[in-house]
Amino acid sequence: MEDQQNLEEIVNQINTYNQQAELIQQQIELIRASIAEVDTLNNTLDDLKGKDSVEAFVPVGAGSFIEGNLKNTDKIIISIGAGYALKKDVEGAKEIIAGQKEDLQESLDKMLANLQQVTDMVGMLTNQANQLSAAAQNPMGGY
Repeated sequence: MEDQQNLEEIVNQINTYNQQAELIQQQIELIRASIAEVDTLNNTLDDLKGKDSVEAFVPVGAGSFIEGNLKNTDKIIISIGAGYALKKDVEGAKEIIAGQKEDLQESLDKMLANLQQVTDMVGMLTNQANQLSAAAQNPMGGY
């Protein structure tokens, strides 16, 4: 009876860790999407470098755009977080972007490490559950 209680407790722990792993995986995907956005911004700045004017679609809200011309492509207003932005030249903006990407990569590495820990714990608990289950099905130890 005690084995059955332990098995139920381990199964509950496995379920909890699986939910935690799912949340971590969602965070990992969000961080990866942010890294992709930073990479896209960096590539766009490279494409704009040295051009006096560029045709572009300007977002006006609700997924709608207006065709327009970007003038003065050598200055960028870049978000630095917490609702603040700075006006920078392309190289200054690229430095900020590089720092943001580095921070995102560090967060991603931490999330991946957390996911690995949770996955390892689930594996260990699953082994324990399998042993308890086997013992419960064969209470005489095979004799």
